[in-house]
Amino acid sequence: MKILRTLTGATTVALFALPALAQEPHFGGDADTAYAALLWDVMVAQHLVGENSLRSLPYEGIEPHGFMLETFYSRATIDGHDGTLVVKRNYGPAGVEVDQVVANPEDHLAALTIMFRREDGYDPDNGNWYWVKYLPDGSLDVNPAGVQLAGRIGKNAEAGCIACHLGAGGDDYLFTTDAALD
Repeated sequence: MKILRTLTGATTVALFALPALAQEPHFGGDADTAYAALLWDVMVAQHLVGENSLRSLPYEGIEPHGFMLETFYSRATIDGHDGTLVVKRNYGPAGVEVDQVVANPEDHLAALTIMFRREDGYDPDNGNWYWVKYLPDGSLDVNPAGVQLAGRIGKNAEAGCIACHLGAGGDDYLFTTDAALD
């Protein structure tokens, strides 16, 4: 008891915060990154990413995605679950034009941002969406803290995928379509 009485307020807060630090993060853990690898393989098989991927006419985008975008809607089955898959190719740099992306997409591809609607119960508060950001080679991008961007990115936060997409119209977290995808 004597030790507890000598703790300062800041130390007490830090001690009580330790159990919260031990909780599993909302994204970037081993399960999230393994799922991202499975998803990448499915997208390669559907020709949505990688060599020989399908092409469309890029359209003007905004940050954080890219200055030119291509968006594809599909379905995918991962671990026996069939769900909606949204693949967004993010092109740059600032000032890139449609003709430049069409002529040399590989030179301008900065990242791929993906939404996949997982099974019921995955994240019911946020439509059961799984979020991931890949670099063009299929590796996972990381945030400034070095955490891989796969999973429930931005859950209960002021920034990140979920935090931004909460502002999409309807209840589907999608800015680009109002079509019923499920």
